[in-house]
Amino acid sequence: MYALRGVAVSFSVFFILYGVISIAASIFWHNVWSYGRKHSAGYCSNLLFVFRITPFIVALVATLSFAVPSFLLFEPRATEESVGAPVVALACCGIITLLFGIWNAVNALLQASRTTARWSKDTFGTCSPAIHSVAPITVIRVSATAPPLAASGILWPRVWLSRAAESVLSERELHSALRHEVFHVQRRDNLRKLLFRLAAFPGMTALESAWREISEMAADDAAVSNASEALDLAAALIKLSRLSPLQPAAELTTALVQRPAESVNARIERLLAWNGQPQSAANEYPQKYCLGIAAATLTVITVTYFQLLVRIHTATEWLVR
Repeated sequence: MYALRGVAVSFSVFFILYGVISIAASIFWHNVWSYGRKHSAGYCSNLLFVFRITPFIVALVATLSFAVPSFLLFEPRATEESVGAPVVALACCGIITLLFGIWNAVNALLQASRTTARWSKDTFGTCSPAIHSVAPITVIRVSATAPPLAASGILWPRVWLSRAAESVLSERELHSALRHEVFHVQRRDNLRKLLFRLAAFPGMTALESAWREISEMAADDAAVSNASEALDLAAALIKLSRLSPLQPAAELTTALVQRPAESVNARIERLLAWNGQPQSAANEYPQKYCLGIAAATLTVITVTYFQLLVRIHTATEWLVR
């Protein structure tokens, strides 16, 4: 009974925190989007990613760091205290939420594996050394079964280049397009998508779509350094979007051109209007603010940790009753 109470309390706390913070994130992400759009696309993409994944991380860390230790330290083992129906219901919701996220992530991995296995059936070699000097990862040439240009993989990433895309793009356009995909690999965007699947929660679709859109723009920015390269990448987008109908990107892959068409059009217009101003570093986070907040938070938690555990146990006791 002691173990069951601990499981019920822990998953209840997880579900309550995860639900409340996720609902707040789904309501206020537009404000974060508006703020982030004032900065570089890379900065905005990172900001949206942190905002999207924070509810899951905070709920998990708070449960493991506070709810579980407070129960183990202060809950008497020999007690006839029963667990109420509300706690059981909340715990079931927490377990279902976590299991659904795990299933969702595993399913995404399996789908990505099947997709790349299908692409692999039509490979006909790797690209020339000149291409590898632009894309310092494996670039595999495939036939029409794969998108014109896409990146896949988390631990062992690779870029897939179709025969049609290689024939229709000029050398400069191809190099710009490859730099775009390499940036996705360097930022581990497919891993970020996997984390989204693990932290699945209703109402987050719009936030994830906004992140995908701005991440493509961030990759565009990283791929060009002058107006000429911006025009090359815009030309590559136009040619590849005409090459085949736009389709949703396969799970845990990034394609240079994909639906919605409005997003591709916005990227093309943005590249054509490239003003030559240097972009902010795409991987730049507001480090001094994050480090300052983290240091202050850790200091407060360290000083008041025992008192926090006592208060949390009191709160969970009220929850159980």
